[in-house]
Amino acid sequence: MRIAVASGKGGTGKTTIATSLAVTLTRHGQSVAYLDCDVEEPNGHLFLKPCIQSEGPVVRLLPQVDADRCALCGVCARFCQFGAMVCLGERVVVFSELCHACGGCAMVCPNKAISEVLHRTGTVRTGECGKLLFVDGRLNVGEPSGPPVIHVVKQTAPEAAWTVLDAPPGTGCPVVETLRGSDYVLLVTEPTPFGLHDLKLAVDLVRALELPCGVVINRAGTVFRELDDFLEANGIEVLARLLDDRAVAEAYACGELICDAVPGWRDEMEQLVHRLSSPVCVTTS
Repeated sequence: MRIAVASGKGGTGKTTIATSLAVTLTRHGQSVAYLDCDVEEPNGHLFLKPCIQSEGPVVRLLPQVDADRCALCGVCARFCQFGAMVCLGERVVVFSELCHACGGCAMVCPNKAISEVLHRTGTVRTGECGKLLFVDGRLNVGEPSGPPVIHVVKQTAPEAAWTVLDAPPGTGCPVVETLRGSDYVLLVTEPTPFGLHDLKLAVDLVRALELPCGVVINRAGTVFRELDDFLEANGIEVLARLLDDRAVAEAYACGELICDAVPGWRDEMEQLVHRLSSPVCVTTS
């Protein structure tokens, strides 16, 4: 069972819930892997405090043009649909931040003037937190694209009965890469107009990917009828309502697991695990 924990915006409590959910699952005696796919700002390790056992680079291939062999024919530039190669005057300019590392430019070059060189884009780490298996990725500063690192994080994931993928916020390409291949998406939102707006975007994305989903309402306690109306109209189940509590913010600031630090959260996580284990839950779109 691969569960992606996502949200349409940052600050909803996505990592707070993902880490507590992963730890709670281990207490049921099953193997669990936690993958921090928010490679631009990974922070799951601050709460899980894993013992890191291995660390390796994430690399991709970038084109390199041999000026002596290049005839400036422009075939490579016309082939690239992303505008990563452009013929300017007496040379071919490569925009590495636009390159998708498909290797097509080297294949179509009639003079074999293009080769590919390795370029490091980030780092992937693996470790353990008790019985919990841990993987996270870190995108190098200045690198424009997170999906290649997320892809390696998912490839590095060990075999486990449950895999919890902590997705980046939003609905962009990094989130799509994280959600792809998941069995279920747990959307975290809050009962505010901003939360509802971004939840609608997230629901549109999940349905475009044809994945079943449910919602956790964090910082619940205030009545925001528009949110409940939207969920009811779209047939989306609310799996948990977590009350707003100052103790949660205090535990978060100290890097503590909420399910251990705040009374009542352990029971909430246990109920969430029970509902996620239901066959009805994972087949509801």
